[in-house]
Amino acid sequence: MRGWWREISGLVLPVACEGCGAPRGGLCARCAGELAGSGTGAVRVRPAPEPAGLPEVHAAVPYEGAVRALLIAHKERGALGLAAALGEVLSRAVEAAVGECGGRPLLLVPVPSSRRSVRARGHDPTRRVALAAAARLRRAGRPARVVPVLRQRRAVADQAGLGARGRWANLAGALEVVPGGARLLAAGRVVVVDDLMTTGATLAEAARALRVVHPPFIPGTAERSRGDSAQHEFEQRVAAVIASSPASFEINRNSPRTWIVAGGER
Repeated sequence: MRGWWREISGLVLPVACEGCGAPRGGLCARCAGELAGSGTGAVRVRPAPEPAGLPEVHAAVPYEGAVRALLIAHKERGALGLAAALGEVLSRAVEAAVGECGGRPLLLVPVPSSRRSVRARGHDPTRRVALAAAARLRRAGRPARVVPVLRQRRAVADQAGLGARGRWANLAGALEVVPGGARLLAAGRVVVVDDLMTTGATLAEAARALRVVHPPFIPGTAERSRGDSAQHEFEQRVAAVIASSPASFEINRNSPRTWIVAGGER
C-alpha cells in the first residue's frame, strides 16, 4: 500500500530524484547516467570467498552512490516508478549472462522475498524489476518471461551483520521450488535474477534449490547421446544482478579469473 500511495502522490506533488534528492523529476540526468553505467556492458563478478554452487553471476553496475540510493528507494521506500529503469539495467546483465543461447526463451527466476518482507514493503521488489527486465528483453526481440518458482521453505535470520560464512549457514536449505515448478523450468534457459549480490549466499542457495528439480542440461542432448551418458552436454547455471560491490569490478591481481566482492545489504 505504501508503494502505491507514493506512486499516486507523485502525480500531484513535487517529486525529488530518488538518487540524490534533487528537485524536479523522479530520476535526474546525473543519477540516470550512473545507473546506465559506463556503457561497456555487464561483467562477471565473483565473491571472495566464493560459496559452493554459486552460478556464473553478471552485474551491470557497482553498488555505490546513486545506484545504491536508487535500489534502496525502490526496495525499502516503495519508489515503484524506478522499476522500469532498474529493469532495463537488469536486462543488460541477463543478456551478458546468457549470450546468444540459440534463441531459446529466457526464464527469469527471481530470488524470493519472505512473505513478511513483502507485507512490510507493500511489494516484491525483485519480482517487480524482473518483470520490467523481461518486458525490455521482449521489446528487443528476445523471448523472455518471469517464472517465480522459488519460495522460502523456512524462516531465515536477518542477514545484516552476518559475515560470508554466517550468511551461507543462515540460507542453507532455505529455498525450494514450488510444486509444478520443474515443468515450467524445462521451457527455456533459466537465469536466476536479483537486485544485488554481496557474498553470493542467496544466489548459491537459489541455484541449489533449482538444481534439485532441474539439472542444468541442454535439452535434446540426452537423446543425441543415448547409450553414452558420458557425452551429455551440461550448461552452466547463470545469474544476473543489477549491482554488486565496487570491488567486484576490479580484477584480483593474484588470480586473473577471480573478481572480488565486498559486503553490502544482502
